[in-house]
Amino acid sequence: MEKLDLAKAYKPYYTAPTKPELVVFEPISYVTIVGKGDPNGAAFANATEALYTVAYGVKGHYKKLEKDFTVAKLEGQWWVDGDPRTALEVSREEWHWKLLIRMPTYVSAEIVEEARSAAMAKKKELKVIADVGYETLHEGLCVQMLHVGPYATEPETLAQMEHFISQEQLSYRGLHHEIYLSDPRKIDPAKMKTILRYPVQAIEVVKG
Repeated sequence: MEKLDLAKAYKPYYTAPTKPELVVFEPISYVTIVGKGDPNGAAFANATEALYTVAYGVKGHYKKLEKDFTVAKLEGQWWVDGDPRTALEVSREEWHWKLLIRMPTYVSAEIVEEARSAAMAKKKELKVIADVGYETLHEGLCVQMLHVGPYATEPETLAQMEHFISQEQLSYRGLHHEIYLSDPRKIDPAKMKTILRYPVQAIEVVKG
């Protein structure tokens, strides 16, 4: 039985250069969970565990149907109340986040719900499993770039992206999106790789 590897099947989604580029993405489905607070805190850790628990439950269901797949990389959307680009100007406790794991196109909402219910019964102590959902996002036109290094130096990469967006006469149209290609528990922070992405749109020029 061949196992679907989403990172190989959708290379443009899981790769980016070390300079800003424009890309376009179709609607994509994910298992998701929303929360708030410091990403080093217990709420974030519990949400991550809950999300993976459901994702592996979905994987197990489809493996029995001989449609196995590799559970994809963790992703996150980040914002604060107000301007979504001011996260570094407020306390980390004020950060909102939505964690995502991409699902194959053949995954259905019904199977995700079955996996979530099974996970809730198996891990009763992990109550946030109840908050895991299934949704489709359509980010469309995006600017993205590969950030190499610790999360703390992301502002340097984001500044390059902002300059590119301005040069291309674009404006922000959605939330800051990250794809975590590296496991921070297993790699030197200086070598970590994270795709940074923003949905954008062309600025309308009003002619007088």
